Amino acid sequence: MLKLAIIIGSTRPGRVGEGVARWVHQIASKRKDASFELVDVASLGLPLLDEAKPPAMGHYANDHTKAWAAKVASFDGFLFVTAEYNHGIPAALKNALDFVYAEWNDKAAGFVSYGSAGGTRAVEHLRAVMAELQIADVRLQVTFSVYTDFEKGAFRPKNAEQKEQQLHKMLDQLLKWTAAMKMVRGGKLDELASAAE
Repeated sequence: MLKLAIIIGSTRPGRVGEGVARWVHQIASKRKDASFELVDVASLGLPLLDEAKPPAMGHYANDHTKAWAAKVASFDGFLFVTAEYNHGIPAALKNALDFVYAEWNDKAAGFVSYGSAGGTRAVEHLRAVMAELQIADVRLQVTFSVYTDFEKGAFRPKNAEQKEQQLHKMLDQLLKWTAAMKMVRGGKLDELASAAE
């Protein structure tokens, strides 16, 4: 079975992202085609990037980096729940992404975002990061507005049924890509290409 992480990207005190991620997890966990685990960047205890060598070299010196690398490596794909801060993703999420490299490669990602513009600009930022990490990201995304989907700091999605349908459509895309990228990592597509020649 495919294993995906639902990554909570905000670490800000009073954040609303945890409520969004728990909503996503509750819906995703009803599916029978994959397993989903919440991964909270706030609980990782990562300092600002403190590895002397570039992550692409794969020589991790610190225990917190090795633990994070093992965690990332254990997943086939990722669903990022991100806020939009100043037209981009939260610094803590970018830091977590930057710590490791090969463990992200040849996997797939989807996005759920929130903010004054639904977090869409943060996702555009995140898509550029995904490309550099060699992660295939899916087109569909689910967005929430701080003006209509939150009430007194609590997540209360307007048109929840419609948003749930959007989430399932995005998950359908994500799981197809996740399965395909698992084949890439296993060399299966190379075998198919050779057989076709």
